[in-house]
Amino acid sequence: MVVIEAHRDTSASASDVWSVLANGWLYPSWVVGASRMRAVSADWPAVGSRLHHSVGAWPALIDDSTEVLFSEENRELRLLAQVAPTKAIVRLRLEPRGSGCHLQMSEVAASAPLTWVPRMAQDLAVLPRNLECLRRLSFLAERNTKP
Repeated sequence: MVVIEAHRDTSASASDVWSVLANGWLYPSWVVGASRMRAVSADWPAVGSRLHHSVGAWPALIDDSTEVLFSEENRELRLLAQVAPTKAIVRLRLEPRGSGCHLQMSEVAASAPLTWVPRMAQDLAVLPRNLECLRRLSFLAERNTKP
């Protein structure tokens, strides 16, 4: 099966990127669609910890949550994102390269009705959003002072 993932190289180290991922309060800063944080588990990003956030634009906000399924510091974060009535598994991988790192992001439906959609169609639908997520994540990790 062909899987289409978002990729991005960043000058930030894997540790710098991880520090953004490990700060749950920054989630709406890099995740397209997330608009505000409501609560973050004290042990985020440990397996089983959760982010409680909202998606959408005010006043049409939907309360949502995201749970950590797998966490390997500076390497990988796998999340179960939920927006009623559907769920998706999001996988972020960090691969050190020189002084920076390579980022990969994939997302696959984990519940109906989206599981009925062929995987390639799912990948193509979320690719632009995931590319923008990685762009924002890179900007936060790089902490540039000039545009």
